[in-house]
Amino acid sequence: MRTRGASVRGVGAAAVVTTLLTLWSVPGLAQPDTHVGTWVLNVAKSKYNPGPPPKEQTTIMEAAGNGIKVTTKGVDAAGKPTGASYTANFDGKDSPVAGNPDWDMTSIKRVNANTLEFTRKKAGKVVQTATSVISSDGKTRTITSTGVDAQGRKINNVAVYDKK
Repeated sequence: MRTRGASVRGVGAAAVVTTLLTLWSVPGLAQPDTHVGTWVLNVAKSKYNPGPPPKEQTTIMEAAGNGIKVTTKGVDAAGKPTGASYTANFDGKDSPVAGNPDWDMTSIKRVNANTLEFTRKKAGKVVQTATSVISSDGKTRTITSTGVDAQGRKINNVAVYDKK
């Protein structure tokens, strides 16, 4: 025969489990985005076709609403400073990009917890697609980009970044 106390404890345990599941599904309380952080280009592990690769590049990725804020600074092969920035949601809709000569709009879709797909446009036309993958240990970010650059040259780049 069940007692009233056992029944109350059962209902209480169910309420706790339901609350925890609800909190886990709230975006701000879910697992952190693996892309968020400071990423430094590992030029030795990267492949730029056509080259030359940048001398250095650092990308800071921050959570921003339902998407991500990206700020990139570096030095190109000729020694000139570079930089770009944008904030985009993971909804596949175009967002403006400042400072990048190759593309002025980007859209992002999340494939899974470690993978993002980008579509990059210049003057309304798709010029590049890219995939960003975070390694299983969270220490490496690899971006594979194909398309054309601002000079109209075909590109096939694999940029490898180390988490700082």
